Parts: sequence; C-alpha cells; structure tokens
Amino acid sequence: MTDMTGKTVIITGASRGIGAAAAEAFAGAGANVVLAARSQDEIAAIAANITAAGGNALALRCDVADWDAVAALVAQAEEAFGPTDLLINNAGLIDPIARLGDSDVEGWNKVIDVNVKGVYHGLRAVLPGMQARGKGTVINISSGAATSVLEGWSHYCASKAAVLSLTRCAHEEYGAQSLRIMGLSPGTVATALQTSIRASGINPVSQLDPAVHIPAEWVAKALVWLAGPGGDDWVGQDFALKSDEARKKVGLPPVSG
Repeated sequence: MTDMTGKTVIITGASRGIGAAAAEAFAGAGANVVLAARSQDEIAAIAANITAAGGNALALRCDVADWDAVAALVAQAEEAFGPTDLLINNAGLIDPIARLGDSDVEGWNKVIDVNVKGVYHGLRAVLPGMQARGKGTVINISSGAATSVLEGWSHYCASKAAVLSLTRCAHEEYGAQSLRIMGLSPGTVATALQTSIRASGINPVSQLDPAVHIPAEWVAKALVWLAGPGGDDWVGQDFALKSDEARKKVGLPPVSG
C-alpha cells in the first residue's frame, strides 16, 4: 500500500460510497483525512470512527457548487493539517435521470453545478498552493460516460466529459511543474447511485445485474494506488478500472474473477 503518513488528503462527497471508503482507506495508509460533504452528521460519524481507530480525520460541511465554501474548506483543512497533498474530486450527482425533452431544468443544472463546477472549484482552490510548493496530486472521479453517450444521462455524460477535459487542461498547464492531475474511471460501483439508475429503467445500465457492480472499497484501493508512484503513468488522463490489466496493477481480482 502507498504510504501516506502525514499527508493531507481532502475528499469531497465523503459521506457515503466511494468517498467514505476512500476516507477510511487513506486514513489506513496514514493520511490526515478531511471529509467534505453537505451531510455534516454523516461525515462526522465517519471521521469519529477513523479517529477512534487511531487515525486523523476532520469532517467539514461543504457544498462544492459554492466557490466560497470550497475555498473555506481548503483553508480550514490546511490550517488543521498543513498543505494539501491530495485532492479527490469525488462529489457527484446523476439524478434526475430523464431524456432531454423530459428533463427538469433545475435538476439538470444542479448536476452541472456539482459535477463540473465542483471539480473546477476544487482545482482552483488547491492548484496555486500546489504550484508554489512544486508538488501535489488531484484525482478527479471520472466515468465511462465521459467518452460515451447513454439515453437519459445527458447531464451526466456532458458533465463527465467536462471533467475529463478539466483533467487534461490542468495537466497541460501544471504537469511540467511536477503537479499530478489525473482521473479515475471506476466502472459501475455498488453505491446509492445504482439505486437511482436501476429505478429509472432507462438505458442498458439500469438493467445490469447488481452482482456486476464492484465494491466502493475497490475504488478506494485504486485511489490510494494512484496517489503513489503507480499514478505517474496516468497523469493527464483517466485510469479505467475495468480491465484485468488495470485491476492487476492495483491488486484487485480480475474482471472475470
């Protein structure tokens, strides 16, 4: 496992699923973990469990769609634990799932606010400090939807395509200065997101057997791996956790397993 001892890690969308699993994984690797989400009670409970197990964790309420809130999050995290070594832009929405002509305008816009602006806000808040220190990593949670289209997912596909572009742009601008910006495309994961997808009944993903979805803990393990030297080969692009080769790198069971 990558040694993260003493490193400051900020994780957005940390109240459940991938974010919660990542917080526990990074704390287990020795990091000082900052859990950020709109659900204060949920992240506080996770942080308390980490602390009780001997780790260092801080729960900070934050709506990533709000720039001032994200700027304050990073400032508070760094005041508590020191400069940000790693930001995981994980917060994301997929509801409401609907075809374009039936879509709810407010809901569609909210997905863009969180999935796209939230990632931008995170990058904007940490990049100046990372640039000044000449080191730092950002991992954006991506998706196969970044490069494909699915019925009913216009907001999600558009937002993840934008996130991939932000990853590429940030690498273009800061990669030569030793900053590591990359994405992780995990495939379908057994989280609450799948409940909404299945309930929609729209597109083939909603028809998948729940047994094919991977545990959030596998994604967390991949994030810890990417935070270390393994991620060096994936800067400026997405690492897709959907092949036997990729899973072998991380130490996960094969797709066929």
